[in-house]
Amino acid sequence: MQAAVDLTRSGLPAAGRARQRRSASWILLAAALISLLALLPLAFIVWIAVQTGWETVSALIFRARVGDLVINTIMLVALAVPISIVLSVALAWLTERSDLPGARLWAWLSVAPLAIPAFVHSYAWISLVPGLHGLWAGVLVSIIAYFPFLYLPISAALRRLDPALEDAAAALGLGPWRVFARVVLPQLRLAICGGSLLVGLHLLAEYGLYVFIRFDTFTTAIVDQFQSTFNGPAANMLAAVLVTCCFVLLGLEVLVRGEERYARVGSGAARQQQRASLGRATLPCLALPAIAALLSLGVPFVTIGRWLIAGGAEVWRLDEIGLALGQTLVLALAGALLATIAAMPMAWISIRAPGPLQRLLEGCNYIVGSLPGVVIALALVTITVRIAMPLYQTLFTILFAYALMFLPRALVSLRASIAQAPVELERAASSLGRAPLKALWSTTIRLSAPGAAAGMAMVALGIMNELTATQMLAPNGTRTLAMAFWSYSGEIDYASAAPYAFIMVAMSLPLTWLLYVQSKRMAGR
Repeated sequence: MQAAVDLTRSGLPAAGRARQRRSASWILLAAALISLLALLPLAFIVWIAVQTGWETVSALIFRARVGDLVINTIMLVALAVPISIVLSVALAWLTERSDLPGARLWAWLSVAPLAIPAFVHSYAWISLVPGLHGLWAGVLVSIIAYFPFLYLPISAALRRLDPALEDAAAALGLGPWRVFARVVLPQLRLAICGGSLLVGLHLLAEYGLYVFIRFDTFTTAIVDQFQSTFNGPAANMLAAVLVTCCFVLLGLEVLVRGEERYARVGSGAARQQQRASLGRATLPCLALPAIAALLSLGVPFVTIGRWLIAGGAEVWRLDEIGLALGQTLVLALAGALLATIAAMPMAWISIRAPGPLQRLLEGCNYIVGSLPGVVIALALVTITVRIAMPLYQTLFTILFAYALMFLPRALVSLRASIAQAPVELERAASSLGRAPLKALWSTTIRLSAPGAAAGMAMVALGIMNELTATQMLAPNGTRTLAMAFWSYSGEIDYASAAPYAFIMVAMSLPLTWLLYVQSKRMAGR
């Protein structure tokens, strides 16, 4: 914490510096405690493996069922991620670098699928094509549901690229395709790697999407094992393999990303790229965003609308829907508030006291963010059943799970906001006699309120659409929008499920618009 101490030396009396050091120590202690709690699910899986014994562990892991799940996982990721990359790069180039008619509209439509939960995408497709099952069905729906996670960073990166490099390559005689392959594409590596990692982790964690199309993954197998036999060791060993897959993806992303420098060096400022003329290729190029929008938005909206019309007024059970909506909002707001509060100490330290310890603690928070919700839920279920039975299926446990799952979302937003709050304001408040925590509250915390609100909104959206952890941990009688939707769709009562799908999409659309607008602002547009 030497960096934090150094920040307070200038202009403060000795007593003020002592109070500041004590305050920084308490913040560090809080950050360390939260980081250790974030590692609880991972540590518990290791503990279960040790308690089970190598002989049983090897029998549970090295069996044909696990081999089939590994093959399914590899095939799913190996097919869905590259296709999503190609689709996202093509859409980003058309909407950001070409004179495609209606480029702004197509850009928004390429982000809008994020407003539709993945299991709602699957519900829409299985309603439209009842025979849609297996690997290729999983690949199709996965691409449709998750390609915006790649489109957003790639399109943002394209906006920020300096066209001078492309002009220099063209002056050396390279054609447009070679300029793109040798100059533009390498500069998109960070965006592609980050988006691909996000998509891959979602593929490993997703449950509802693959249940609808009857495609077995580790997440579906873990939930089935838990619900059918409550077999702790078997489910936990499947979770251990799933966590290993997540770490493999993290390692591959670091390996592929490399350590190259991508920032502009030298004087001057990057100018805006002139849009390429599509000419005769305009109509064929229009077909790509139109087909993507039709598949990712048209099918869900048409399907939901069709079932709403078919069900009529009877499917709008307002008392039941109101209860589900109320419980969803309470859990979302409470979980978002808890995750944001938990992220504050780590966010402050990451900006005000960077160092090896800070990086280690921050890494712990991001590790838990890469774990599927079913792994966190399974660990908390087993812990509460074995050690703290009174906490099993209580509000405390489900909110604790939400805080662990969505802590990175709150941390990223808070860290960016705190970085924009001058540390001199904290010093000035302390020099005027305010206690360190009061000085922190009256300056940095208040200035970072917009970032905290954005982080809370992101966490709340994740909680609204979360299914597996809520099913496994929520108190008896809890019925969120996602749970009600899942209950009716599991009974093949698609008409009764439609209102819940519609409400979840309607609540998510404003946030996706916010993400789109924010990505534009980052590029100064």
